[in-house]
Amino acid sequence: MRFRHPDGSTVHLAYCTNVHPAESLDGVLAQLRDHCEPVRRRLGRDRLGIGLWLARDAAHALVTDPSALRGLRTELDRRGLEVVTLNGFPYEGFGAEEVKYRVYKPDWADPERLDHTAALARVLAGLLPDDVTDGTVSTLPLAWRTAYDDRRAETARTALRTLAERLDALEELTGRSIRVGLEPEPGCVIETTHDAIAPLTAIGHHRIGICVDTCHLATSFEDPHTALDALAAARVPVVKSQLSAALHAEHPHLPEVRDALAAFAEPRFLHQTRTATAAGLRATDDLEEALAGNALPDASPWRAHFHVPLHAAPAAPLTSTLGVLKSALTRLVGGPAPLTRHLEVETYTWQALPPELRPKGRTQLAEGIAAELALARDLLTDLGLKELP
Repeated sequence: MRFRHPDGSTVHLAYCTNVHPAESLDGVLAQLRDHCEPVRRRLGRDRLGIGLWLARDAAHALVTDPSALRGLRTELDRRGLEVVTLNGFPYEGFGAEEVKYRVYKPDWADPERLDHTAALARVLAGLLPDDVTDGTVSTLPLAWRTAYDDRRAETARTALRTLAERLDALEELTGRSIRVGLEPEPGCVIETTHDAIAPLTAIGHHRIGICVDTCHLATSFEDPHTALDALAAARVPVVKSQLSAALHAEHPHLPEVRDALAAFAEPRFLHQTRTATAAGLRATDDLEEALAGNALPDASPWRAHFHVPLHAAPAAPLTSTLGVLKSALTRLVGGPAPLTRHLEVETYTWQALPPELRPKGRTQLAEGIAAELALARDLLTDLGLKELP
């Protein structure tokens, strides 16, 4: 979906396909048929943006076989779909029964991460619509915190500088400008937008910036305006933003609130949980850990890294951080010029919701994704952007 900003530039809105498990190119092509095109039709649009997630095997197939890449591009066009951004965070196995900490491997100290991200950039340069010259890729924020030391930090910095050089060469070759955004996430080396400023300034290349995920922003109790002002002051580019909402519990000391939260503690994904105290942020790596005994103070609200559907906040006594998303979006695209032009709805947890909230089949999932995109569309038009055909 495309929108005209009042300054005349085009803002792209997509939804991320990491909600649909697929490791191979055949699996990606099936996603387009079974999920993405039905979402587009449900929205009544001739064209729908998707933020493709390409696992290692799919990316390798596309980058080594020009005919396969042309075939994917043809299939996108045929189904009324377009791609300007990729989710390069998960490497493989994101549809596994247990993902948890595995999603952070390989990290930026491992050569596989550089190779995979460079491959994604080459693929994206071949998938961009004819009238679009700029593409973006989001990636993990260096590493999970416990897997990092000074030696690995230097290796990661070198890898990102090498990536920037490869992206420069790619633009010279293709005329397509691809940028990569590190995506702050609770528990990682770069947990917050503030944490991103020093390493990104040290890399010092305009092609390497930040991807602001509004669920992660909220989970870490960051104020969107303060965070985005600090990034602007440091001249750290917001490469893209993922529009998502976290799980919020206002009164976590109450037994009924604990019971409601427990329904969201599930075995597939990590649900880092945070609370803001007078002494600073207190944290657990997972929601189950927070609910066990006194692992987390409960005098103040809790937020958990659980991407809840944008249009459907959990039932009381829980809610979502949709307000943080709205505040961030106002700052991102509501000013005289957009801070980023690539927005991606990223709710990958539909099948991890409590059983009674999960979609029953493809049709209900398509309805839910379309409802999220419709909400995001309305927020953008409320900010003065005009939806384009």
